[in-house]
Amino acid sequence: MKKFLYQYTVTVLVFWWLFIFALCATPGNYIPSVSWLELLSFDKLVHAGMFFVLSSLFFLLAFKYDQKSIFLVLYFMLSVAYGAALEWMQANVFTERSADWQDIIANTSGCILALFFYNKLKGIFSTSTN
Repeated sequence: MKKFLYQYTVTVLVFWWLFIFALCATPGNYIPSVSWLELLSFDKLVHAGMFFVLSSLFFLLAFKYDQKSIFLVLYFMLSVAYGAALEWMQANVFTERSADWQDIIANTSGCILALFFYNKLKGIFSTSTN
């Protein structure tokens, strides 16, 4: 799996980007609601997890192509902006969806967490370059 992710980073990133978009664009009545999951803030964990993966894929891209540190900042900002834009679209474009500022915080938290794990990510994938 590690070799696959490293070899097809861009492809996986694009598919993940579109997967997040599809989930956020899905009308609300098609999304199951389970009350016990709401108690655990499962929705916020899902948001954070999706954006953790998105940011990690961007950071893997930066590592793979030996990009300068400014690209980490740009990828981080792009991920955060994407999360905020999706919430705006849920409020203004998508049907039967509503925006939630807490989702923006969860999305951003996932991006920040990925930033903290960047060195670990480099360690994991440094052996894939051989």
